[in-house]
Amino acid sequence: MAYQALYRVWRPQRFDDMIGQEVITRTLKNAITTNQISHAYLFAGPRGTGKTSAAKIFAKAINCHHQVDGEPCNECETCKAITNGTLNDVIEIDAASNNGVEEIRDIRDKVKYAPTIADYKVYIIDEVHMLSTGAFNALLKTLEEPPANVIFILATTEPHKIPATIISRTQRFDFKRIAANDSYDRMIYILKQKDVTYDDQAVKVIAKAAEGGMRDALSILDQALSFGDNEITLDNALLVTGSVTHELLATYISQVLAGDTKSALASLQSVLEAGKDAERFTEDIIGYARDLLLYQQAPQMVEEAEMGSVSEDFQALAKKTPAQTMYAMINELNAIQQQMRFTTHPDVYLEILTIKLAEIGRQTGATPVATPRETAPNAAAAAPAQPAGSAEVSELQHEIDQLRSAVKELKAAPAPTAAAPAKAKPRVAKAVAKEVNLAKIYPVLGSATREKLNQLQEVWPDLLNSLTVTQRAVMKVSQPVAAANSGVIVAFDYSFLYQRATTDHELTDALENGLDRMIGSALPVVFVPKEEWPVIRKNYLAAHKDELQANGEGANEPAKPAANPVVTKAEELFGKNIVDVKQD
Repeated sequence: MAYQALYRVWRPQRFDDMIGQEVITRTLKNAITTNQISHAYLFAGPRGTGKTSAAKIFAKAINCHHQVDGEPCNECETCKAITNGTLNDVIEIDAASNNGVEEIRDIRDKVKYAPTIADYKVYIIDEVHMLSTGAFNALLKTLEEPPANVIFILATTEPHKIPATIISRTQRFDFKRIAANDSYDRMIYILKQKDVTYDDQAVKVIAKAAEGGMRDALSILDQALSFGDNEITLDNALLVTGSVTHELLATYISQVLAGDTKSALASLQSVLEAGKDAERFTEDIIGYARDLLLYQQAPQMVEEAEMGSVSEDFQALAKKTPAQTMYAMINELNAIQQQMRFTTHPDVYLEILTIKLAEIGRQTGATPVATPRETAPNAAAAAPAQPAGSAEVSELQHEIDQLRSAVKELKAAPAPTAAAPAKAKPRVAKAVAKEVNLAKIYPVLGSATREKLNQLQEVWPDLLNSLTVTQRAVMKVSQPVAAANSGVIVAFDYSFLYQRATTDHELTDALENGLDRMIGSALPVVFVPKEEWPVIRKNYLAAHKDELQANGEGANEPAKPAANPVVTKAEELFGKNIVDVKQD
């Protein structure tokens, strides 16, 4: 027989084999033993947490004549047939590829027939959120009044996309992310069963890299086994996951906190030369900064997450690092991470990130020392034998004197004219425009067409209706302003809603998934403030004027008064009825 992946070989076959979902398994077992079985269930949760496995175990348990305490025997013909997927009475459907009305109507027609072999006919619909609105409506009546001996189990990773009318007719179970400790214990058990040599630290790295998914953990473990020739070492685990060692992370963070830009860039270079993934490295830095912040308030949480491997260097760094520095660093890391999703040069972003983090370290490094001296002059006076402190106080006093002089000069200056306030508006606009990532906007503008924009505008109301109430409130004052096969540009009437949308990953994913369902293509969505859109559009046309002219020149038609290529491109992008040409 061909080799099977670990997550298939070690897939749970009993409720007790499931990891990290004790509340759910106990509830389902009690329902089976007391014969309080519902006609419909909804299993929701992140990927790889056991939703489909629980559905199959449940299907076996309710049809097994030898079940004990809600657990299937896995020995009878019915259990074996369900495990092998050969029992006609247990039907597993992938809603991602069978999401139309006709498929659900077919289920509705066949559900009335009694099971042939088993006691219950079980329909397991995976990724049910992918069903269309019509398919949900077709399923609704069947869920409301199902035939006898029929059970529906709906599994999804995005329950917010399922209509409330469907959810209200099911028993909902929310599967949680599996703790790193539980993943670690399960992998250790499997490695011992396979008699494989392993490094304890390597398994911990894999458990944390899985981010709460047991299937992901076993897939990474499988890859590490193949890479290391049936041996799990720390170096192999780091190479497979793209992570870096805690020592290197600690060195890098210490260097940027100290403001040592040169050394931090050298450490970054060694990371890049080792072939580490840029996005994974950013995730590791965010995780490390978050652990430093949490350790100051709740050390026990970090020790549990790190599975007891908290070094003394980490503890010392957490004690001496101000919380304000961590806030600033995490914000900067998050901003860079958003921009790195669309770049082909992540190394450049990492170098810029390193310089910015080092700047934060220099700016905030003196804060915890200087603030107590400013707020407690008596304490400073009580300790005169501190030459370093005296020098800092003198330097601060000098800066205060300079600020006072500047204030006096401003007061003595003549009052601003009435035209001065008018200059404030462009400053605000420029401040917002700096946050707009033109690297994502210009490629869309380069291939945008009016036909594509018209297509987007037609489905836009339906797309907004597919969002949650909160997401709809954010997107209500937005509209697509340019579209191409490479992406969509959406303009917001208000800057604060634009700011909120740019940091909402779930909103972006919901829009892209919705476009995939409606037009058959998951186009990347880019946000811009509406007040900045004309400027961005004008700058693009101006910056590519030479290129447009070169493309617009016809070698065989020199005498024809050719239209302005910039105007032609603008009409192609936005339509002739919108573009208004004015002669200079």
